[in-house]
Amino acid sequence: MEVQFQQLRYFVAVAETRHFTHAADNVGVTQPSLSKQIHSLETELGAPLFERVRGNIALTAAGEVLLPLAERILADVDTARREVQELVGVRRGRIRLGATPSLVTSLAPAVLRRFRDAHPNVEVRIEESGSQDLVRDLLRGELDLALIILPAQGPDPALRTEPVLRDSLVVASVNPLPMTDSTGTLRLTELRDQPLVMFRRGYDLRDVTLRACREAGFEPSLAVDGGEMDAVLSFVEAGLGAALVPGIVVARRPRLWVTPLAPPGVQRTIALARRREVEPTHAARAFRRILLDYIRTAAENSTLPPGVTPY
Repeated sequence: MEVQFQQLRYFVAVAETRHFTHAADNVGVTQPSLSKQIHSLETELGAPLFERVRGNIALTAAGEVLLPLAERILADVDTARREVQELVGVRRGRIRLGATPSLVTSLAPAVLRRFRDAHPNVEVRIEESGSQDLVRDLLRGELDLALIILPAQGPDPALRTEPVLRDSLVVASVNPLPMTDSTGTLRLTELRDQPLVMFRRGYDLRDVTLRACREAGFEPSLAVDGGEMDAVLSFVEAGLGAALVPGIVVARRPRLWVTPLAPPGVQRTIALARRREVEPTHAARAFRRILLDYIRTAAENSTLPPGVTPY
């Protein structure tokens, strides 16, 4: 006897709902049939996958190990099915794209407009989250591609990453900052006594800002602590403090005063990432071509935001 695809599907359904009857309804089988398949899966694997705790269904240690593997197998099978169907014309393709909040509001709309014009029948799904969460979703097989910020320690070896842009952090404020020098730039150390608006914990930009300030020899003073991209920019526009933000997001915020940092500044690398072990779908390859063409054209026409350059 071997583990079957349907058994994994039923297992994931129970793990998601923590209820056998609800899981059976979701996958379109009777509850006894689902329970029988789960029991067969447990017999094949030699370990129980679920246990009842005070009337509730919980994963065992074996179930916790199996769940991410099963989710990835199901996602890969779904992608393979769509690829074959797309190739023979049964379906019209799909792309699941992840992007960080700063890229969702800046780079992604223009690229997706070009992609949509070229491939109007391809279904596009967007996941907006931090780079760490997007990497996790890529590894689980829940995304085809993701626009992420490469971490200082380098990318996950299970990913294939392609740097596409360099983005410099700038100081955003509601009014010009008095510490700006004659060149129109600001040394990072000048922010020592400047109240800052800070991104929430777990946000990539929070870690980048705090690390840069500490490397410059000071702990920043926080006027407001915690917020997503739009919230931080709105707090700055309200005059609550300044913030270190990506240059790519401020081009469409005319109420903000933008001051570049003096060299060497703080740079980030924007990359297109996918799982190394899985070949990209037709739609994913088309998106990559359109992304690179957009960046090349924007650079030639000098329409990239200040501080943003092609890799």
